[in-house]
Amino acid sequence: MTNGPDLFSSDGPDQGLPGPGVGGSSADSGRALDPLAVRMRPRTIAEVVGQDHLTFPGSPLVQLVEASGGDRAGASSVILWGPPGVGKTTLAHVISHAPGRTFVELSAITAGVKDVRQVIENARRERDMYQRTTVLFLDEIHRFSKAQQDALLPAVENRLVVLVAATTENPSFSVISPLLSRSLLLTLRPLDDAAIADLLDRAVVSERGLAGQFELEPAAKDFIVRIAGADARRSLTILEAAAGIAAAQAEFAEAAARDDSVADSDDGSDAEDDAAESETSPVEGRAILITEAACAEASSETVLRYDKNGDQHYDVVSAFIKSIRGSDVDAALHYLARMIVAGEDPRFIARRVVISAAEDIGMADPQALPIAVAASTAVQNIGMPEGRIPLAEAVTYLAMAPKSNASYRALDAAIADVKNGFSGQVPTHLRDAHYPGAKELGHGEGYKYSHDHPHGVAAQEYLPETLRGKRYYEPTGNGMERSLGERLEMLQRLLRP
Repeated sequence: MTNGPDLFSSDGPDQGLPGPGVGGSSADSGRALDPLAVRMRPRTIAEVVGQDHLTFPGSPLVQLVEASGGDRAGASSVILWGPPGVGKTTLAHVISHAPGRTFVELSAITAGVKDVRQVIENARRERDMYQRTTVLFLDEIHRFSKAQQDALLPAVENRLVVLVAATTENPSFSVISPLLSRSLLLTLRPLDDAAIADLLDRAVVSERGLAGQFELEPAAKDFIVRIAGADARRSLTILEAAAGIAAAQAEFAEAAARDDSVADSDDGSDAEDDAAESETSPVEGRAILITEAACAEASSETVLRYDKNGDQHYDVVSAFIKSIRGSDVDAALHYLARMIVAGEDPRFIARRVVISAAEDIGMADPQALPIAVAASTAVQNIGMPEGRIPLAEAVTYLAMAPKSNASYRALDAAIADVKNGFSGQVPTHLRDAHYPGAKELGHGEGYKYSHDHPHGVAAQEYLPETLRGKRYYEPTGNGMERSLGERLEMLQRLLRP
């Protein structure tokens, strides 16, 4: 499963699940060994927080949890879309606890059409024999092929099954339209820092969590929140690993203190050593402190969420280009760093830099494009990680350069005229006169050779007659285009005296 437990409110009733060190049946003991993220999973819709836009009274999600088989308005199939760690699987398990439901879970990674058809057949039997509704939780639905998704359509349309599908990819691209039209699309939002911090606090004290056996240092909590990346499951995983490190360190310190005490007792200094031990070794019943250092050991680096073929790819690249266009060099370098750390193809980054130079800087600084092309060539020649250096130089130059899109806007306007039929005939004096018979047709007659005229400019009409006087290029007053604008006005006077 890629989705996990991360939407938390106050601890609900434990429902027989013991916390660490609590006795119980063998089944309960097995559950106590589950990962912290699993133990802290909300069990009711009331425990879920961070998704208020989905859990308000009467919402489709609440109806899905509360609706019974005899309700005239039954539960709707839903597609849960959101990044990892925001609670898609959690919500599915909350739904599974609703009365009168048969809950079936499949993963699109391993399931096929045969598995889907078997679930549908079982659902038909459950409905006809026991009047029970089957809720099918399909994780990673974006991994299902079109044929596999098509197999779900009749059962979803007839509400033979209530589909709860989870995906980290944009459903508009990864889920077939007929299935989208038969389901409600619910978008889950990443948890903010305050919610992650609250989750950590509750996990420390909850009997389902660390049961008060540990204390989380404020700096350690801030560290986890910072590197968790709005992923609650990741925050709990780091917390659990850090607790294990802290417990091992405390046990080692206590053992060392006992060894010192035994050694010192041999030389008759028991009183002083007992006092020293009370200050340096753990005291029975005292919570073990989880430090920032333990959290750093538990997670040596941040795991950056970046899907090379999905939303993050396009969102980060979009922010990168817009930051260069907006002249925010720090933001541009930040997004460049995110792409590099995530392993984005450096050739793709270089291509975007070249496009940015031409599109957003243009003639306001004609050196931008050669610099961008040079960076692209350097990346191809030297590769990474050294390729990041010319990329950084090019991005810095582009972000700080004056901006103009006048050149390509002028071309787009010319293309629009051509497509709309405003082409006209090439003036006769500009036509090719080199092939036999061309001069008899008047081609080239009256053409003025520019280099024979002052300033190298010959006054004559270059545009087709239908476009006489048309202006496409309108330079801005930014950077070098300011002087280009002055030169353009001079050229216009010479061309059309």
